[in-house]
Amino acid sequence: MSNGARHVLGVVAGLLLPPIVAASLWYGVGEYLVRFQSAFEPSWLGLSAIAASAVVLAFLAGSRLSPIASLLGGLSFAALGILPVVELRGVRVLPDHWLPNVMEQGFQTVAYSGVLLFLGVALVVVSLFPSRWRSSATQTGYAAPEYGPAPSPYASYNGPEDATRPMHRE
Repeated sequence: MSNGARHVLGVVAGLLLPPIVAASLWYGVGEYLVRFQSAFEPSWLGLSAIAASAVVLAFLAGSRLSPIASLLGGLSFAALGILPVVELRGVRVLPDHWLPNVMEQGFQTVAYSGVLLFLGVALVVVSLFPSRWRSSATQTGYAAPEYGPAPSPYASYNGPEDATRPMHRE
């Protein structure tokens, strides 16, 4: 894959995947909390939504797509994670009831505990590694050296003194 295609796919993934991760995480945490508070039992739907968001987040952080994907996701999560800090300083930023009840409770839990800010900073730091910005070595014209097969240490030697030795010695 060329560098241009890799970066285009990274931009597309960076614009599409973070909102899916956020919605799944907020819903999963909210569903788990509501079910646990009302019935004192875990919500398997909430746990599976949290696990699915973790899988997609790991794809953003560790894939060989362009680091633009993790950079865009990290900046959006960091921006959402800073909003509660701004609100705690006295400036009203978030409207009331802007999400459905379960998702709003999940957002408040994840945002006010600092998890969104943590995820944002982690994704930004992951995108800063220089090795993520380079294409693979075969695309740049530098191929890995090819080596021939290594000689076997169990080469057959027909001398009488080596009849009981498992390896040939010179």
